[in-house]
Amino acid sequence: MQRQRFGGSATIRIRVTGGVLLVAHLALVAWLTLRPLDVPWVTPPNLHPLAGIRADLALGAREAARRIGEGLALLAPLGVLLPAVHGRLAVSPLASLIRTAVAGALISLGIALLQTGVPGRVVDVDSLLLNTAGVVLAHLAVVPAGRAWLRRRDAGDVGDAGEDGDTWAERFVTVREEPAQGRTPTIPRVGIAP
Repeated sequence: MQRQRFGGSATIRIRVTGGVLLVAHLALVAWLTLRPLDVPWVTPPNLHPLAGIRADLALGAREAARRIGEGLALLAPLGVLLPAVHGRLAVSPLASLIRTAVAGALISLGIALLQTGVPGRVVDVDSLLLNTAGVVLAHLAVVPAGRAWLRRRDAGDVGDAGEDGDTWAERFVTVREEPAQGRTPTIPRVGIAP
């Protein structure tokens, strides 16, 4: 019998919890960004990068911090939830960051495109930049340290080992190679009735 070591139930719990939280967060983001606004007038779309951020900075430090913080925080949880749903511990940090940043940018772009059809909402390219930056910052702040902690914990996972030294996953998940049982049987040709 040959055994293959899996990440264990902790990795499965992280993936399931990450998936549930990801769906909940995306539903909240959709509700916040895609519901119609009843406003007397709307500003024109901002298609010039950093123009909206400059306008926010002109409003004063407090108002600028609030508006820029909202842009950074809107999709920031995706920086942690997307890698959690992916569920791999042994992955290149740079590849994980790039995948997460691209996914965050695409989700932000999708929101911006959907907002074009919602009354009272306008497209702002700076929101795309701020949302993507928030995803990247959250990823850099949490994911590498979290993965390192989980790898250390799995490497020293002797607390739930059985009497023969097997971990929980090794006791319940086994990969068996079955011995060859001879030639594959063949069926003789059967004629077709007229």
